[in-house]
Amino acid sequence: MAADTNRSGSGYGGVAEPCSVILFGASGDLAKRKVIPALYDLAIHDALGPRYALVGFARTPMTDESFRATAGEAAKSISEVGPIDPKEWDGFASNLYYSPGDYNNQEAYAQLGKRLSDLEASKKLGGNRLFYLSTPPEVYPDIVEQLGRAGLARPATPDSWVRIIIEKPFGRDLATAKELNQSVLNVFEEKQVYRIDHYLGKDTVQNLLVLRFSNGIFEPLWNRNYVDHVQITAAETLGVERRGGFYESTGALRDMIQSHVLQLTSLVAVEPPASFDATAVRNEKLKVLQSIRPFNLEMVAQSVVRGQYAPGNLGDKPVPSYRQEPGVNPASKTETFVAAKLLIDNWRWAGVPFYLRTGKRLAKRTTEIMIQFRCAPHIVFRERDIEPNRLYLNIQPDEGISVTFGAKRPGTEMSIGNVTMNFSYREGFGGATRSAYATLLNDCLRGDATLFDRGDSVEAAWSLVDPILDVWSAAKTATVPQYPSGSWGPRESDLLLEHDGRHWCNP
Repeated sequence: MAADTNRSGSGYGGVAEPCSVILFGASGDLAKRKVIPALYDLAIHDALGPRYALVGFARTPMTDESFRATAGEAAKSISEVGPIDPKEWDGFASNLYYSPGDYNNQEAYAQLGKRLSDLEASKKLGGNRLFYLSTPPEVYPDIVEQLGRAGLARPATPDSWVRIIIEKPFGRDLATAKELNQSVLNVFEEKQVYRIDHYLGKDTVQNLLVLRFSNGIFEPLWNRNYVDHVQITAAETLGVERRGGFYESTGALRDMIQSHVLQLTSLVAVEPPASFDATAVRNEKLKVLQSIRPFNLEMVAQSVVRGQYAPGNLGDKPVPSYRQEPGVNPASKTETFVAAKLLIDNWRWAGVPFYLRTGKRLAKRTTEIMIQFRCAPHIVFRERDIEPNRLYLNIQPDEGISVTFGAKRPGTEMSIGNVTMNFSYREGFGGATRSAYATLLNDCLRGDATLFDRGDSVEAAWSLVDPILDVWSAAKTATVPQYPSGSWGPRESDLLLEHDGRHWCNP
Protein backbone atom coordinates (compact mmCIF):
# COMPACT_ATOMS: atom_id res chain seq x y z
CA MET A 1 0.00 0.00 0.00
CA ALA A 2 1.52 3.30 -1.06
CA ALA A 3 1.80 6.21 1.31
CA ASP A 4 0.10 9.53 0.71
CA THR A 5 2.43 11.63 -1.45
CA ASN A 6 0.45 14.83 -1.92
CA ARG A 7 2.24 18.12 -1.51
CA SER A 8 1.26 18.68 2.09
CA GLY A 9 2.50 15.17 2.92
CA SER A 10 5.86 15.50 1.21
CA GLY A 11 7.69 13.92 4.11
CA TYR A 12 9.48 17.03 5.40
CA GLY A 13 9.48 17.74 9.10
CA GLY A 14 7.28 20.81 8.82
CA VAL A 15 7.11 24.39 7.68
CA ALA A 16 9.95 26.66 8.73
CA GLU A 17 9.55 30.17 10.09
CA PRO A 18 10.01 33.16 7.79
CA CYS A 19 13.72 33.56 7.14
CA SER A 20 16.58 34.67 4.93
CA VAL A 21 18.94 32.06 3.48
CA ILE A 22 22.35 33.45 2.56
CA LEU A 23 24.20 31.15 0.19
CA PHE A 24 27.96 31.73 0.05
CA GLY A 25 29.47 30.32 -3.14
CA ALA A 26 26.16 30.84 -4.93
CA SER A 27 27.78 30.77 -8.38
CA GLY A 28 29.50 27.43 -7.71
CA ASP A 29 28.70 23.92 -8.81
CA LEU A 30 27.37 22.59 -5.50
CA ALA A 31 25.02 25.54 -5.05
CA LYS A 32 23.58 25.19 -8.55
CA ARG A 33 23.35 21.38 -8.59
CA LYS A 34 22.18 20.68 -5.05
CA VAL A 35 21.43 23.56 -2.71
CA ILE A 36 19.25 25.85 -4.85
CA PRO A 37 17.19 22.95 -6.31
CA ALA A 38 16.69 21.65 -2.75
CA LEU A 39 15.42 25.06 -1.62
CA TYR A 40 13.10 25.15 -4.63
CA ASP A 41 11.81 21.69 -3.68
CA LEU A 42 11.09 22.90 -0.15
CA ALA A 43 9.35 26.00 -1.47
CA ILE A 44 6.95 24.17 -3.80
CA HIS A 45 6.09 21.70 -1.03
CA ASP A 46 5.30 24.57 1.35
CA ALA A 47 8.15 23.54 3.65
CA LEU A 48 10.53 26.47 3.23
CA GLY A 49 8.50 29.07 5.07
CA PRO A 50 5.50 31.32 4.43
CA ARG A 51 7.92 34.12 3.53
CA TYR A 52 11.57 33.87 2.61
CA ALA A 53 14.48 35.41 0.73
CA LEU A 54 17.44 33.58 -0.79
CA VAL A 55 20.49 35.83 -1.11
CA GLY A 56 23.43 34.56 -3.11
CA PHE A 57 26.92 35.78 -2.24
CA ALA A 58 29.97 35.06 -4.42
CA ARG A 59 32.88 36.69 -6.21
CA THR A 60 31.23 36.40 -9.64
CA PRO A 61 29.65 39.72 -10.67
CA MET A 62 25.89 39.26 -11.17
CA THR A 63 22.64 41.16 -10.77
CA ASP A 64 19.50 39.78 -9.16
CA GLU A 65 18.11 39.07 -12.63
CA SER A 66 21.18 37.27 -13.95
CA PHE A 67 21.43 35.21 -10.75
CA ARG A 68 17.80 34.13 -11.17
CA ALA A 69 18.40 33.20 -14.79
CA THR A 70 21.59 31.26 -14.04
CA ALA A 71 19.94 29.40 -11.16
CA GLY A 72 16.93 28.57 -13.34
CA GLU A 73 19.06 27.10 -16.12
CA ALA A 74 20.89 24.90 -13.64
CA ALA A 75 17.73 23.76 -11.84
CA LYS A 76 16.10 22.62 -15.07
CA SER A 77 18.88 20.09 -15.58
CA ILE A 78 18.48 18.57 -12.10
CA SER A 79 16.46 15.36 -12.09
CA GLU A 80 16.53 14.96 -8.29
CA VAL A 81 13.58 17.30 -7.77
CA GLY A 82 11.69 16.27 -10.91
CA PRO A 83 10.54 18.50 -13.76
CA ILE A 84 10.58 22.23 -13.08
CA ASP A 85 7.19 23.88 -13.48
CA PRO A 86 7.80 27.33 -15.07
CA LYS A 87 5.12 29.06 -13.00
CA GLU A 88 6.38 27.54 -9.76
CA TRP A 89 9.95 28.43 -10.63
CA ASP A 90 8.98 32.04 -11.38
CA GLY A 91 7.31 32.29 -7.98
CA PHE A 92 10.40 30.88 -6.27
CA ALA A 93 12.85 32.95 -8.35
CA SER A 94 11.12 36.20 -7.37
CA ASN A 95 12.59 35.61 -3.90
CA LEU A 96 16.18 35.22 -5.19
CA TYR A 97 18.65 38.07 -4.76
CA TYR A 98 22.38 38.52 -5.22
CA SER A 99 25.10 40.37 -3.31
CA PRO A 100 28.56 40.13 -4.93
CA GLY A 101 31.83 40.43 -3.04
CA ASP A 102 35.14 38.88 -2.02
CA TYR A 103 34.98 36.56 0.96
CA ASN A 104 37.53 38.58 2.94
CA ASN A 105 36.21 42.04 1.99
CA GLN A 106 34.70 43.70 5.05
CA GLU A 107 32.76 46.24 2.97
CA ALA A 108 31.01 43.43 1.07
CA TYR A 109 29.65 42.11 4.37
CA ALA A 110 28.44 45.56 5.36
CA GLN A 111 26.54 45.71 2.05
CA LEU A 112 25.19 42.22 2.66
CA GLY A 113 23.97 43.23 6.11
CA LYS A 114 22.16 46.26 4.69
CA ARG A 115 20.55 44.14 1.95
CA LEU A 116 19.35 41.65 4.53
CA SER A 117 17.90 44.36 6.75
CA ASP A 118 15.98 45.85 3.82
CA LEU A 119 14.62 42.46 2.69
CA GLU A 120 13.66 41.46 6.23
CA ALA A 121 11.78 44.69 6.73
CA SER A 122 9.92 44.53 3.40
CA LYS A 123 9.14 40.81 3.61
CA LYS A 124 8.58 40.67 7.40
CA LEU A 125 11.11 37.87 7.92
CA GLY A 126 11.64 38.49 11.61
CA GLY A 127 15.45 38.59 11.46
CA ASN A 128 15.84 34.80 11.11
CA ARG A 129 18.97 34.00 9.07
CA LEU A 130 20.62 30.85 7.77
CA PHE A 131 24.13 31.17 6.35
CA TYR A 132 25.16 28.30 4.07
CA LEU A 133 28.87 27.87 3.25
CA SER A 134 28.96 26.24 -0.19
CA THR A 135 32.51 27.38 -0.90
CA PRO A 136 36.01 25.88 -0.99
CA PRO A 137 36.99 24.96 2.62
CA GLU A 138 39.98 27.29 2.62
CA VAL A 139 37.69 30.34 2.74
CA TYR A 140 35.53 29.09 5.65
CA PRO A 141 37.63 30.97 8.27
CA ASP A 142 37.46 34.21 6.26
CA ILE A 143 33.67 34.03 5.93
CA VAL A 144 33.12 33.18 9.58
CA GLU A 145 35.46 35.94 10.77
CA GLN A 146 33.84 38.56 8.52
CA LEU A 147 30.34 37.56 9.63
CA GLY A 148 31.45 38.13 13.19
CA ARG A 149 33.05 41.49 12.41
CA ALA A 150 29.93 42.65 10.57
CA GLY A 151 27.72 41.74 13.54
CA LEU A 152 25.81 39.16 11.49
CA ALA A 153 26.52 36.11 13.64
CA ARG A 154 24.13 36.92 16.48
CA PRO A 155 20.32 37.22 16.43
CA ALA A 156 19.08 40.79 16.24
CA THR A 157 16.17 40.14 18.65
CA PRO A 158 15.44 37.62 21.43
CA ASP A 159 12.81 35.98 19.21
CA SER A 160 14.98 35.52 16.09
CA TRP A 161 17.71 33.01 15.26
CA VAL A 162 20.93 32.83 13.25
CA ARG A 163 22.38 29.49 12.07
CA ILE A 164 25.24 28.42 9.82
CA ILE A 165 25.64 25.28 7.68
CA ILE A 166 29.20 24.21 6.92
CA GLU A 167 29.93 21.66 4.18
CA LYS A 168 32.54 18.94 4.50
CA PRO A 169 35.49 18.53 4.49
CA PHE A 170 35.67 19.94 7.99
CA GLY A 171 39.43 20.07 8.23
CA ARG A 172 41.94 17.74 6.58
CA ASP A 173 43.29 16.19 9.79
CA LEU A 174 42.73 16.46 13.53
CA ALA A 175 44.86 19.59 13.93
CA THR A 176 43.09 21.56 11.17
CA ALA A 177 39.67 20.33 12.33
CA LYS A 178 40.38 21.63 15.83
CA GLU A 179 41.63 24.91 14.37
CA LEU A 180 38.50 25.31 12.25
CA ASN A 181 36.25 24.39 15.17
CA GLN A 182 37.92 27.05 17.27
CA SER A 183 37.57 29.66 14.50
CA VAL A 184 33.87 28.92 14.16
CA LEU A 185 33.20 28.85 17.91
CA ASN A 186 35.00 32.18 18.34
CA VAL A 187 32.11 33.69 16.37
CA PHE A 188 29.14 31.29 16.67
CA GLU A 189 27.84 29.16 19.50
CA GLU A 190 27.86 25.38 18.95
CA LYS A 191 24.06 25.31 18.91
CA GLN A 192 24.13 27.62 15.88
CA VAL A 193 26.49 25.41 13.86
CA TYR A 194 25.22 22.68 11.51
CA ARG A 195 27.97 20.56 9.92
CA ILE A 196 26.25 18.88 6.99
CA ASP A 197 26.81 15.39 5.60
CA HIS A 198 24.22 14.76 2.88
CA TYR A 199 24.36 10.98 3.41
CA LEU A 200 22.47 11.49 6.67
CA GLY A 201 19.52 13.00 4.82
CA LYS A 202 18.78 9.79 2.92
CA ASP A 203 15.69 7.92 4.04
CA THR A 204 17.42 4.57 4.50
CA VAL A 205 20.11 6.10 6.71
CA GLN A 206 17.50 7.70 8.94
CA ASN A 207 15.51 4.48 8.87
CA LEU A 208 18.37 2.68 10.62
CA LEU A 209 17.14 4.12 13.91
CA VAL A 210 13.51 3.32 13.11
CA LEU A 211 14.35 -0.21 11.96
CA ARG A 212 16.25 -0.96 15.15
CA PHE A 213 14.34 0.83 17.85
CA SER A 214 10.72 0.44 16.71
CA ASN A 215 10.77 -3.22 15.64
CA GLY A 216 10.87 -5.99 18.21
CA ILE A 217 12.19 -8.50 15.67
CA PHE A 218 15.45 -6.61 15.10
CA GLU A 219 16.56 -4.90 18.32
CA PRO A 220 17.08 -8.12 20.37
CA LEU A 221 19.38 -9.45 17.62
CA TRP A 222 21.45 -6.28 17.16
CA ASN A 223 24.48 -7.29 19.21
CA ARG A 224 27.54 -9.54 19.46
CA ASN A 225 25.42 -12.57 20.44
CA TYR A 226 23.70 -12.74 17.05
CA VAL A 227 25.68 -10.57 14.59
CA ASP A 228 28.71 -12.20 12.98
CA HIS A 229 30.02 -9.08 11.23
CA VAL A 230 28.99 -5.88 9.45
CA GLN A 231 30.01 -4.67 5.98
CA ILE A 232 29.60 -1.06 4.80
CA THR A 233 30.28 -0.31 1.14
CA ALA A 234 30.27 3.11 -0.55
CA ALA A 235 31.21 2.47 -4.19
CA GLU A 236 31.32 4.77 -7.20
CA THR A 237 31.74 3.93 -10.87
CA LEU A 238 33.00 7.45 -11.62
CA GLY A 239 36.66 8.37 -11.45
CA VAL A 240 37.94 11.71 -10.21
CA GLU A 241 36.69 13.32 -13.45
CA ARG A 242 37.86 16.96 -13.52
CA ARG A 243 38.78 17.00 -9.81
CA GLY A 244 42.22 15.42 -10.08
CA GLY A 245 43.99 18.36 -8.47
CA PHE A 246 41.59 18.38 -5.52
CA TYR A 247 41.71 14.63 -5.10
CA GLU A 248 45.50 14.56 -5.07
CA SER A 249 45.44 16.49 -1.79
CA THR A 250 42.49 14.57 -0.35
CA GLY A 251 42.18 10.87 -1.19
CA ALA A 252 39.47 8.37 -0.33
CA LEU A 253 40.31 8.12 3.37
CA ARG A 254 39.73 11.82 3.98
CA ASP A 255 36.98 12.21 1.41
CA MET A 256 34.77 9.26 2.38
CA ILE A 257 35.90 7.22 5.39
CA GLN A 258 36.38 10.09 7.83
CA SER A 259 32.92 11.48 7.09
CA HIS A 260 30.28 9.41 5.28
CA VAL A 261 31.41 5.90 6.17
CA LEU A 262 32.15 6.55 9.84
CA GLN A 263 28.79 8.31 10.10
CA LEU A 264 27.09 5.16 8.81
CA THR A 265 29.17 3.05 11.20
CA SER A 266 28.10 5.09 14.21
CA LEU A 267 24.42 4.82 13.25
CA VAL A 268 24.63 1.05 12.82
CA ALA A 269 26.35 0.61 16.18
CA VAL A 270 24.67 3.33 18.24
CA GLU A 271 23.00 2.53 21.58
CA PRO A 272 19.33 3.46 22.08
CA PRO A 273 19.22 7.19 22.86
CA ALA A 274 17.20 8.36 25.86
CA SER A 275 15.03 10.35 23.44
CA PHE A 276 14.99 11.13 19.76
CA ASP A 277 16.45 14.60 19.99
CA ALA A 278 19.69 16.08 18.72
CA THR A 279 21.62 15.99 21.99
CA ALA A 280 20.72 12.42 22.92
CA VAL A 281 21.30 10.94 19.45
CA ARG A 282 24.59 12.75 18.90
CA ASN A 283 25.84 11.83 22.37
CA GLU A 284 25.36 8.14 21.56
CA LYS A 285 27.02 8.47 18.13
CA LEU A 286 30.03 10.08 19.78
CA LYS A 287 30.31 7.17 22.23
CA VAL A 288 30.56 4.75 19.28
CA LEU A 289 33.41 6.71 17.68
CA GLN A 290 35.20 6.89 21.01
CA SER A 291 34.81 3.10 21.43
CA ILE A 292 36.45 2.18 18.12
CA ARG A 293 39.86 0.64 18.80
CA PRO A 294 42.54 3.20 17.84
CA PHE A 295 44.92 2.32 15.01
CA ASN A 296 48.62 1.82 15.58
CA LEU A 297 51.36 0.90 13.10
CA GLU A 298 50.69 -2.84 13.37
CA MET A 299 46.92 -2.46 13.01
CA VAL A 300 47.26 -0.24 9.94
CA ALA A 301 49.45 -2.88 8.29
CA GLN A 302 47.02 -5.69 9.13
CA SER A 303 43.63 -4.02 8.96
CA VAL A 304 43.76 -1.21 6.37
CA VAL A 305 44.12 -1.58 2.61
CA ARG A 306 44.51 1.21 0.09
CA GLY A 307 44.38 1.04 -3.68
CA GLN A 308 44.38 3.09 -6.85
CA TYR A 309 42.35 2.45 -9.98
CA ALA A 310 44.22 1.28 -13.07
CA PRO A 311 42.95 1.26 -16.68
CA GLY A 312 39.95 -0.96 -17.31
CA ASN A 313 36.44 -1.08 -18.68
CA LEU A 314 33.13 0.11 -17.34
CA GLY A 315 30.51 -1.56 -19.49
CA ASP A 316 31.92 -1.41 -23.00
CA LYS A 317 33.81 1.81 -22.38
CA PRO A 318 37.57 1.82 -21.72
CA VAL A 319 38.63 4.20 -18.94
CA PRO A 320 42.08 5.52 -17.96
CA SER A 321 43.97 4.96 -14.74
CA TYR A 322 43.98 7.46 -11.90
CA ARG A 323 47.55 8.45 -12.73
CA GLN A 324 46.45 9.32 -16.29
CA GLU A 325 43.74 11.74 -15.10
CA PRO A 326 44.29 15.50 -15.64
CA GLY A 327 45.92 17.18 -12.65
CA VAL A 328 47.22 13.92 -11.17
CA ASN A 329 50.91 13.20 -10.52
CA PRO A 330 51.97 10.30 -12.82
CA ALA A 331 53.72 8.74 -9.80
CA SER A 332 50.88 9.53 -7.38
CA LYS A 333 50.34 7.46 -4.23
CA THR A 334 46.96 9.01 -3.44
CA GLU A 335 44.44 6.31 -2.66
CA THR A 336 41.17 6.05 -4.61
CA PHE A 337 40.13 2.97 -2.63
CA VAL A 338 40.21 2.13 1.08
CA ALA A 339 39.11 -0.98 2.94
CA ALA A 340 39.43 -1.23 6.71
CA LYS A 341 38.51 -3.52 9.57
CA LEU A 342 37.24 -1.77 12.69
CA LEU A 343 36.68 -3.22 16.15
CA ILE A 344 34.31 -1.51 18.57
CA ASP A 345 35.36 -2.14 22.15
CA ASN A 346 32.07 -1.88 23.98
CA TRP A 347 29.63 -4.32 25.56
CA ARG A 348 27.32 -4.61 22.54
CA TRP A 349 29.90 -5.07 19.77
CA ALA A 350 32.99 -6.64 21.37
CA GLY A 351 34.48 -9.13 18.91
CA VAL A 352 32.23 -8.16 15.98
CA PRO A 353 34.32 -6.79 13.08
CA PHE A 354 33.04 -3.91 10.98
CA TYR A 355 34.48 -4.04 7.45
CA LEU A 356 34.39 -0.71 5.60
CA ARG A 357 35.27 0.00 1.98
CA THR A 358 34.93 2.85 -0.44
CA GLY A 359 36.38 3.49 -3.86
CA LYS A 360 36.14 5.05 -7.27
CA ARG A 361 35.87 3.23 -10.61
CA LEU A 362 34.37 0.18 -8.94
CA ALA A 363 32.01 -2.33 -10.55
CA LYS A 364 28.78 -0.70 -9.41
CA ARG A 365 27.53 2.55 -7.93
CA THR A 366 26.06 1.66 -4.59
CA THR A 367 26.05 2.51 -0.91
CA GLU A 368 25.00 -0.43 1.20
CA ILE A 369 25.12 -1.72 4.76
CA MET A 370 25.09 -5.49 5.24
CA ILE A 371 24.58 -7.11 8.64
CA GLN A 372 25.43 -10.82 8.61
CA PHE A 373 23.98 -12.87 11.44
CA ARG A 374 25.59 -15.86 13.07
CA CYS A 375 24.61 -19.21 11.62
CA ALA A 376 22.07 -21.32 13.44
CA PRO A 377 23.36 -24.61 14.89
CA HIS A 378 22.78 -26.91 11.90
CA ILE A 379 22.17 -30.10 13.83
CA VAL A 380 19.24 -31.11 11.60
CA PHE A 381 20.72 -29.86 8.33
CA ARG A 382 24.40 -30.53 9.02
CA GLU A 383 24.93 -32.19 5.61
CA ARG A 384 23.50 -29.27 3.67
CA ASP A 385 25.22 -26.02 2.71
CA ILE A 386 23.17 -23.24 4.31
CA GLU A 387 23.95 -19.56 3.80
CA PRO A 388 23.86 -17.23 6.83
CA ASN A 389 20.98 -14.77 7.17
CA ARG A 390 21.80 -11.26 6.01
CA LEU A 391 20.08 -7.90 6.33
CA TYR A 392 20.88 -5.35 3.59
CA LEU A 393 20.16 -1.64 3.84
CA ASN A 394 20.44 -0.17 0.36
CA ILE A 395 21.11 3.54 0.73
CA GLN A 396 21.69 4.48 -2.92
CA PRO A 397 20.82 4.46 -5.73
CA ASP A 398 17.70 2.34 -4.94
CA GLU A 399 16.73 2.94 -1.34
CA GLY A 400 15.33 -0.11 0.38
CA ILE A 401 15.82 -3.05 2.74
CA SER A 402 16.39 -6.73 1.94
CA VAL A 403 16.50 -9.82 4.12
CA THR A 404 17.92 -13.18 3.02
CA PHE A 405 16.97 -16.48 4.64
CA GLY A 406 16.84 -20.18 3.88
CA ALA A 407 13.72 -21.88 2.49
CA LYS A 408 12.91 -25.34 1.18
CA ARG A 409 12.85 -25.66 -2.59
CA PRO A 410 9.74 -27.28 -4.11
CA GLY A 411 9.99 -31.05 -4.55
CA THR A 412 10.34 -34.24 -2.57
CA GLU A 413 13.99 -33.67 -1.61
CA MET A 414 14.94 -31.62 1.45
CA SER A 415 16.79 -29.03 -0.62
CA ILE A 416 17.38 -25.60 0.92
CA GLY A 417 17.76 -22.44 -1.13
CA ASN A 418 18.57 -18.85 -0.20
CA VAL A 419 15.68 -16.45 -0.85
CA THR A 420 15.35 -12.69 -0.47
CA MET A 421 12.53 -10.45 0.69
CA ASN A 422 12.80 -6.90 -0.62
CA PHE A 423 11.29 -3.62 0.49
CA SER A 424 11.64 -0.66 -1.89
CA TYR A 425 10.99 2.88 -0.70
CA ARG A 426 9.77 3.86 -4.14
CA GLU A 427 7.33 0.97 -4.38
CA GLY A 428 6.23 1.12 -0.76
CA PHE A 429 5.73 4.86 -0.46
CA GLY A 430 5.05 5.95 -4.03
CA GLY A 431 7.15 7.70 -6.60
CA ALA A 432 7.63 11.04 -4.84
CA THR A 433 11.26 12.11 -4.71
CA ARG A 434 12.94 14.02 -1.92
CA SER A 435 16.57 15.09 -1.97
CA ALA A 436 18.80 14.55 1.03
CA TYR A 437 19.81 18.21 0.87
CA ALA A 438 16.18 19.31 1.06
CA THR A 439 15.59 17.11 4.10
CA LEU A 440 18.61 18.49 5.93
CA LEU A 441 17.89 22.09 4.98
CA ASN A 442 14.36 21.75 6.32
CA ASP A 443 15.73 20.26 9.55
CA CYS A 444 18.17 23.14 9.97
CA LEU A 445 15.53 25.77 9.26
CA ARG A 446 13.39 24.20 11.99
CA GLY A 447 16.32 24.03 14.40
CA ASP A 448 16.60 20.22 14.44
CA ALA A 449 20.30 19.27 14.58
CA THR A 450 19.81 15.50 14.99
CA LEU A 451 21.22 14.61 11.56
CA PHE A 452 24.11 17.09 11.67
CA ASP A 453 27.60 16.53 13.01
CA ARG A 454 28.86 18.09 16.22
CA GLY A 455 32.36 19.46 16.70
CA ASP A 456 33.44 16.76 19.15
CA SER A 457 32.28 14.00 16.77
CA VAL A 458 34.24 15.52 13.89
CA GLU A 459 37.38 15.53 16.04
CA ALA A 460 36.73 11.95 17.22
CA ALA A 461 36.52 10.78 13.60
CA TRP A 462 39.76 12.54 12.71
CA SER A 463 41.42 10.95 15.76
CA LEU A 464 40.71 7.55 14.20
CA VAL A 465 41.89 8.50 10.72
CA ASP A 466 45.01 10.49 11.59
CA PRO A 467 47.21 7.51 12.57
CA ILE A 468 46.46 5.84 9.22
CA LEU A 469 47.45 8.99 7.36
CA ASP A 470 50.63 9.22 9.42
CA VAL A 471 51.64 5.62 8.61
CA TRP A 472 51.00 6.11 4.89
CA SER A 473 52.87 9.41 4.86
CA ALA A 474 55.90 7.83 6.55
CA ALA A 475 55.95 4.84 4.16
CA LYS A 476 57.49 6.80 1.31
CA THR A 477 58.80 3.74 -0.56
CA ALA A 478 55.62 1.67 -0.23
CA THR A 479 53.69 0.83 -3.37
CA VAL A 480 49.96 1.44 -3.68
CA PRO A 481 48.13 -1.66 -4.98
CA GLN A 482 46.46 -1.12 -8.36
CA TYR A 483 43.02 -2.49 -9.24
CA PRO A 484 41.39 -2.65 -12.66
CA SER A 485 38.65 -0.09 -13.22
CA GLY A 486 35.32 -1.88 -13.14
CA SER A 487 36.44 -4.35 -10.45
CA TRP A 488 35.70 -4.43 -6.72
CA GLY A 489 39.14 -3.18 -5.70
CA PRO A 490 42.58 -4.69 -5.13
CA ARG A 491 43.12 -8.32 -4.20
CA GLU A 492 44.45 -7.19 -0.80
CA SER A 493 40.92 -6.07 0.05
CA ASP A 494 39.60 -9.62 -0.40
CA LEU A 495 42.45 -10.99 1.74
CA LEU A 496 41.42 -8.65 4.56
CA LEU A 497 38.25 -10.72 5.00
CA GLU A 498 39.60 -14.08 3.86
CA HIS A 499 42.11 -13.93 6.71
CA ASP A 500 39.04 -14.01 9.03
CA GLY A 501 37.28 -16.76 7.04
CA ARG A 502 34.82 -14.29 5.46
CA HIS A 503 34.25 -12.62 2.08
CA TRP A 504 32.79 -9.43 0.69
CA CYS A 505 29.12 -9.66 -0.28
CA ASN A 506 29.32 -7.69 -3.52
CA PRO A 507 26.01 -6.08 -4.50
